[in-house]
Amino acid sequence: MHPDLYQTGTAEEQEASLKNTALLNRAYRTLRDLLQRGQYWLELQGERLGKDNNRVPPELADLVFEVQEKLAEVRELRDAGQATTRQAELRPILTDLNTQMTNLRAALGENLAQWNGERQAPKLLPDLKNLLSEIAYLRTLLRDVEKESDTQWNV
Repeated sequence: MHPDLYQTGTAEEQEASLKNTALLNRAYRTLRDLLQRGQYWLELQGERLGKDNNRVPPELADLVFEVQEKLAEVRELRDAGQATTRQAELRPILTDLNTQMTNLRAALGENLAQWNGERQAPKLLPDLKNLLSEIAYLRTLLRDVEKESDTQWNV
């Protein structure tokens, strides 16, 4: 399939080679990336995360509320000119969120390692969907906290 093998081929062969190589590269990237692989497996089972994934997973509801409250407090401190206090407030949150993300990614890897045919799908699918949903929410929280952390340097 490699395009180098079809440099002297017909235009159709060259085009087919390029298309197949692009498809192969995309498949490789999907399988290499844990989150993309999880979403791919979910879609293979006829499932998808919600379009906007706007239902907070129950396991994260308390955390989402606490982080959003802390971000509101930190923004107030920023507006009051207390950037040093803000930095101290966000550091443990970032550490905790990163630890949780690491744990969720490990759980996702374990889930995907168990897929060994159609018989496991009914047992593993709800966990897969839940893990991907939790990761999506955690990524949003991390992005919000990191954004606020970066903002402190621009005050």
